[in-house]
Amino acid sequence: MGEGRGHPEQVSSLSQGQNPNDFSLQKHTMELRAELAKCTNLSTNKEVAIKIIKNGFNKTAEDEIKALTEISKLDAHKYSLVKYVEWFHYNSHVCIVFEMLDQSLFDFMKDRSSLPLFLHEIRAIAWQLLISLKGLKSINLVHCDIKLDNIMLVNQVSEPFRVKLIDFGLASKTTDIQTGTRLQNICFRAPEVILGLPLDERLDMWTVGYVLALLYTGFYILPRDSEFNIIRAMTEENSKIKEVEQLIDLLKRMLEVDPNKRISPNDALRHPFFDLEKKTPKISKPQEKGAVEVHQQTAAKEVPSVPQGPATNPQERSSNKNKKSLATKSSTSRLYSLSSSPSICATIAVSSENVCICGRSRCYSGSRMNTA
Repeated sequence: MGEGRGHPEQVSSLSQGQNPNDFSLQKHTMELRAELAKCTNLSTNKEVAIKIIKNGFNKTAEDEIKALTEISKLDAHKYSLVKYVEWFHYNSHVCIVFEMLDQSLFDFMKDRSSLPLFLHEIRAIAWQLLISLKGLKSINLVHCDIKLDNIMLVNQVSEPFRVKLIDFGLASKTTDIQTGTRLQNICFRAPEVILGLPLDERLDMWTVGYVLALLYTGFYILPRDSEFNIIRAMTEENSKIKEVEQLIDLLKRMLEVDPNKRISPNDALRHPFFDLEKKTPKISKPQEKGAVEVHQQTAAKEVPSVPQGPATNPQERSSNKNKKSLATKSSTSRLYSLSSSPSICATIAVSSENVCICGRSRCYSGSRMNTA
């Protein structure tokens, strides 16, 4: 790849240290093979993203520019692909200029604590990604590295869930992919890649499907530690994929519109979904998120019930002393620490006479209610 800027066919020599587009740097981040900079083109006053390839990865840069040149034949907006502007050399680095986008789906999910998306949101993303695959297939190109990091939101404020596929550093022509090539992040690796089978554009379909499953569930449905465990989970009856399928089937039967066809409690309890893990679920360990801790001060006969209509008492919100004395007032008192909800990280103290529930945003106190 000769020195210059623009498309590979339009090469012009540049001296070291020149910046032909007069970009001003606004933000800078680092990746394994490249550094990313948010810049403003001073000649157009438009924000752009510049991918600065690190020294030693010139072959990777050359391959990516070739792939981007092919992609430029497609309508970037229509096929939900990142818009490639140009490339140039600067201080011995290859710099590739793209349109500026918002944030990746990885960062978006991280910001919302991996809370699953709604179906209409997933549908919008799925449609766009499938259009992307359709466009890539039309030019015989395989992305080979689809994952949450490489799916960007265009502008979540003005265009909610409008996405574009980015990072074609590992993209390859379908005919150039050799059997046995190690491709894709292990979390999203297609079974044919793991098993060393012939590869084509269908491996991208696997990763798009896995991404959609992740957006729907909020968790990775297969192990991420080794290829052996991934393949084993794919074939085991108790895999998370099977769990999701069985849960959906159970919900369909429970939500049957016709009450005559709706599943009965006995049949529901015999549903295959419960065969995956027999009997009642185990209580999570106390240190895990969502766990419920039960600390017995002394031997207790039973847990007093929590009042159904507690009155608010804002003064007790910050009174650790009152909570402590209340929790230890009776030999039958117990302490429950609830952390399953980010908005209600509460401490509930139950004694033989009174109940105090203190959360982040509110505090309740009341009298113990006798059980029937």
